[in-house]
Amino acid sequence: MELGKKGNLIIISGPSGVGKGTLVKKILKDLDNVILSVSATTRKPRNGEKNGEHYYFITEDNFLEIVKNDGFLEYARYNSNYYGTPKSNIENMINNGKNVILEIDVQGAIKVKNKFKRSITIFIMPPCINDLYERLKGRNTETSEEIEKRIDRAKQEISLAEQYDYIVVNDSMMDAEAKIKDIILSCN
Repeated sequence: MELGKKGNLIIISGPSGVGKGTLVKKILKDLDNVILSVSATTRKPRNGEKNGEHYYFITEDNFLEIVKNDGFLEYARYNSNYYGTPKSNIENMINNGKNVILEIDVQGAIKVKNKFKRSITIFIMPPCINDLYERLKGRNTETSEEIEKRIDRAKQEISLAEQYDYIVVNDSMMDAEAKIKDIILSCN
């Protein structure tokens, strides 16, 4: 990257269970100068998740206080929990030439895209809804009712995919990863 060149804000979203997290981990491991923005949430940590690494796990009262103080770039309520992107450090990292990945939901992606015109938006698409259902079921982290809610939400999110700069179908993790890396590298 050229001296003094700004980094990019790379927004990656898609339905729950589509493999966003796995793809982002692989990209962060393989590409230099790409970092992940850590979101805040009011949901409870899943097994193995660490505060400050996977999310900032905070109480609803703390979350709403941050909202009141305009401390989020975007935030949304999803399945009875709040999720938000803290403003702190994102602009600083971009101004220092870092490519920052935001792994956020569709609502948040559209809000951020409207604020950051230089952002690159990538929607991760499942090969089909049935594959998504099987992935969610295989995680063993939600009840059948919660999975159905996620599938309904996925259908809504997929209907908004055309608002993204790029759509990558995750029918092969290796192919999807290669496509996302190509997108990031071509935008530098």
